[in-house]
Amino acid sequence: MKTKNVFMALAMVGLLGLTSCKDAQKDANSAMDEATKEVAVNTDTTKNDMQNTPNIVGVAVGNDNFSTLVAAVKAAGLVDTLSGDGPFTVFAPTNDAFAKLPEGTVATLLKPENKATLTAVLTYHVVSGKFEAAAVVEAIKSNNGAFEVATVQGGKLVASLDGDSVILTDEKGNKSKVVIADVAASNGVIHAIDTVVMPK
Repeated sequence: MKTKNVFMALAMVGLLGLTSCKDAQKDANSAMDEATKEVAVNTDTTKNDMQNTPNIVGVAVGNDNFSTLVAAVKAAGLVDTLSGDGPFTVFAPTNDAFAKLPEGTVATLLKPENKATLTAVLTYHVVSGKFEAAAVVEAIKSNNGAFEVATVQGGKLVASLDGDSVILTDEKGNKSKVVIADVAASNGVIHAIDTVVMPK
């Protein structure tokens, strides 16, 4: 299986089988709200002068479906990185994707002491280069139905097709479906996914 292109996707939060209480959930929600506000302020000037299109972080901040992801990106200290020139391809978990994780996982990963773990999970969703849906599908078809790509984190994702849907399989065997493709950004492209993928 050829590994020509590198895909990206911001994803986050690992399955750390931890439990949470209502107070922990309130803390997580509060942290996400504050992180979203801070990132929004920091990305006010991230628009491309030529196209007037926000960068990847700016696009995420402007979409309510990515509020958990935005909080994670802020907690991991990846705002500047993902606001850089790129280009990047991000497979971005939606809020519903994060909600599938065990209770307390997001709150735990947002803690400062878990920054390294959170960073690894998020960068596992990011790939160098800009790969729109048509290019992804073509790569899959050209590689006998399964295209392996290297992530910024250093691990691998395998892209395949299930009918017309692109499916990502992580190194643990978990699968995630691309539910929204080709969300344009000035420094790359975002593909929203319905499940958080995890590195080894």
